[in-house]
This record gives sequence, structure tokens and C-alpha cells, in this order.
Amino acid sequence: MTPPIEVVRNARAKVMRLAVDPCDGRVRLTLPRRASLQKALAWAERQRPWIDAQQARLPQGRPFVPGARIPFCGADVEIAWAATHPRTPRLEGDRLVCGGPLESLAGRIERWLRAQALALLSDETAEYAARAGVEVSSVSVGDAKGRWGSCTASGAIRYSWRLILAPPEVRRHTVAHEVAHRIHMNHAPAFHRLVDELFEGNPDTARLWLRRHGPSLHWVGR
Repeated sequence: MTPPIEVVRNARAKVMRLAVDPCDGRVRLTLPRRASLQKALAWAERQRPWIDAQQARLPQGRPFVPGARIPFCGADVEIAWAATHPRTPRLEGDRLVCGGPLESLAGRIERWLRAQALALLSDETAEYAARAGVEVSSVSVGDAKGRWGSCTASGAIRYSWRLILAPPEVRRHTVAHEVAHRIHMNHAPAFHRLVDELFEGNPDTARLWLRRHGPSLHWVGR
């Protein structure tokens, strides 16, 4: 199926720009405010070979279905479904055991993952906040595609629940990053020094993993 092209006008754009979102495969055409829509769409259609090539490079979806293997804390676990199992998922070794109606399995798996993410990220946020000597007003999870975490001036931190799919050191580095924003609401050298002080692992390794593999986490459950 030929993917539709989403048109976005940007007053700061000086040229047309075509991009394929690595997180969901959407094709986005960004235009200067006064650019001709008709000419822009005609140009974009001529780029279909490039679009198809970019689409072919996207990660494969990993839906929540019986027998599927999905990442959890950096390791793959198998979804072991049977109608006779309890509805609430539970982790047994490398198997995620879950029962209940098959048609609502995906929703139950995602809710379980979100709950696991919130609990673990809340604990780790409290750990790093104590280490940094700061307070965090609240911790929540969402599913933003553009960022893995955010911190407001009031101390509210929000994470992507998909961090529960990543290796622990990658998740913990993101937590250290957001907690450091309680002191430095910027990305100046002092901020990065603080992240390095808080985080017990190699920050370069964690950042590299997220750059290389982060987009694939958005295809889990799809």
C-alpha cells in the first residue's frame, strides 16, 4: 500500500523537506508557508522510489500475539497465552503468561507493560533524586515519539513507557538525565557533567544504544 503524504507548513522552513518517521513510518512533507501545494505534492510523488526505500528499512512490527517474543528490560520474553490462564499477565522466567479473551490480549499486555514501567521508573527516579539531593513532584508515563523523557520546572517528570523494553542501563541513563534537569534546565556542559556523576554506567554506550535501537521500540505492539 502506498503510504499517504502528510503535509506540514512551517513558517521557518526555507525549502521543501521530505521525511519518513522511523517511529511509525509516516511520510511527512514540510513546506515553507507560501510554497505551492500542488507543485510540492507533484515533487513528492516523484520521490516515491526514495520513500519506498526508506519504508523498506523500517523495523518490523512486533504485535502482542500468542507466541510472539517481545523485549522486556532488554531481554526477549515469549507471550504465553491460553484462555485458562489468569487474565493479568505475569512473568515466569522468559515467558509472559496471560489468559482471558484473545481479542483483548494486546490491551492487557500493554497495560501490564505500562504498569511495570511506571513502578520501576518511579523507584529509579526516587533513587537518583536522592543521589542528586533534589525533589521530584510526580512521575508518569506516556507514549511520546519525539522524546524518552521530560522534566518540567515544577519537578514533574514524564517518561515513555517503552523504556521498560530497553536494557536497564539505557533506561537508568534516561532517568539520570531527567533528574539532572531538576538542577540544570538546559543541556550545557554542567548538565552533562552532572548526568555523568549520577549515572553509574557508561553514558556514551547508553546514548548510542538509544540512537541506534530506540526507533525499533516504537514498533513493539504494532
